[in-house]
Amino acid sequence: MREFGLRNSAFGCETFGLKGLKSVYWNLTEAELYEHAIRNGEAQIVAGGALCAETGIHTGRSPKDKFIVRDAETENSIWWDNSGAMSPESFDILLTDMLAHAEGMELYVQDLYGGADPAHRLNVRVYDELAWHNHFIRNMLLRPSRDDLKSFEAEMTVIDLPSFKADPERHGCRSETVIACDLTNKIVLIAGTAYAGEMKKSVFSMLNYLLPEVGVMPMHCSANIGDDDDTAVFFGLSGTGKTTLSADPARTLIGDDEHGWGPSGIFNFEGGCYAKTIRLSEEAEPEIFATTQRFGTILENVVLDDMRVPDFDDGSKTENTRCCYPIHFIPNASETGRAAHPKNIIMLTADAFGVLPPIAKLTDAQAMYHFLSGYTAKVAGTERGVTEPQATFSTCFGAPFMPRHPSVYGALLKDLIREHNVNCWLVNTGWTGGAYGVGHRMPIKETRALLRAALDGSLNTHEFRTDSNFGFMVPVAVSGVDTSILDPRSTWSDPAEYDMQAAKLVDMFAANFQIFQEHVDDLVLNAGPITKIAAE
Repeated sequence: MREFGLRNSAFGCETFGLKGLKSVYWNLTEAELYEHAIRNGEAQIVAGGALCAETGIHTGRSPKDKFIVRDAETENSIWWDNSGAMSPESFDILLTDMLAHAEGMELYVQDLYGGADPAHRLNVRVYDELAWHNHFIRNMLLRPSRDDLKSFEAEMTVIDLPSFKADPERHGCRSETVIACDLTNKIVLIAGTAYAGEMKKSVFSMLNYLLPEVGVMPMHCSANIGDDDDTAVFFGLSGTGKTTLSADPARTLIGDDEHGWGPSGIFNFEGGCYAKTIRLSEEAEPEIFATTQRFGTILENVVLDDMRVPDFDDGSKTENTRCCYPIHFIPNASETGRAAHPKNIIMLTADAFGVLPPIAKLTDAQAMYHFLSGYTAKVAGTERGVTEPQATFSTCFGAPFMPRHPSVYGALLKDLIREHNVNCWLVNTGWTGGAYGVGHRMPIKETRALLRAALDGSLNTHEFRTDSNFGFMVPVAVSGVDTSILDPRSTWSDPAEYDMQAAKLVDMFAANFQIFQEHVDDLVLNAGPITKIAAE
């Protein structure tokens, strides 16, 4: 076995059971990984210098193929209604088979940090079959200094072998694709998928399991901060605008997807960004667009023309086209990945029914209700098999990544909001003027104007009305914003049809929230819409 690059000799492949490898490449730089990806035929360089790769049949996450090892430690701490279970015996067989599969391979290894707060970070070692995957995770997590790498000791290990096909009967899984998480021993196995996002989400899931035990709130959110140390947190699922709206040239970007909220404030879990690029334009999102023209950025499943220029309007491969880049590619990104306690929390939703207003102010109880509800629409391509937006409820705005019961995260957030007197807002980046297929997406210009007013405090001085369906407060008029969109009913050609859709949506909220009734107080329970279901 040949080894290349900087490694810690005390904790190598053999210690973990990886033997008989052809070569091992340790902590290669971006330039070196470019060379390997091109040499291996994994990707191609595009105009501007980015690296473009394809992920095959998996162009999004495979949540139904994700499993957690059910053992004595996790038996009573995991929300099993939301998590697939794998026996320790099946995991051990899967690990043994994957280690055997790796014999004779070239593997690429990165030693990285998950978490910008040294008090709560996780040392992560990732073994990749593909060079471009190794580049991806190097972009996405935090990179130790060269000196720190010499004494790096892994706490979590990820083995990522897309060419390995799982056997459902032998390995206790569902298909040839598997993401198996042993939370007790901090090992994640990824096989049968080349979708690189599975790696970063496995680290997120691990932190979501570990951090509540030490009083830190893990969050599926982006975050930025203004000149007055006014930190803002943006909750939301993929496609709701976390990356786009947090990349504001007037504010410093902390991170675009995953953060912790601890005693010292907010800290990013990652060192990079993973932005959707479908219909990306320089005019609407200049900071993100600029990253796609740089050496070091990875494009996923993006269509190229004959001059290798990306066509971001072409979704023929998938609507979930992506770019992955180090956070410092954004000009105003934070150098530390840390910020003060937030003054504003924004909960983003892409309402496919076209019912919700573009912005609403929430009470503390309403904020808890909507956090636990996690209403949005799955955006086409984000998950395998989703071809158009579908209304869904993803508790905590990230149910697939939350191994513990939602009440654990809800209780942490409730206490933090009250302790730090945080303003909470619900922002609809979805449809207006009708439901999906009739209406149109909320104009990003209007959304940005409303957010600016919320974050600078000026929106608090405006006149508000009480929404007749949800009971939250909605501004009546805001300078620079089309007044009509503030009243969704007025944007529909048939108000009676709007009323029917609204009634349908509030019933969905009430039916969904029944699972939380035993876990919240009366204030939160009564913070949702009043419907026949809720009144029974």
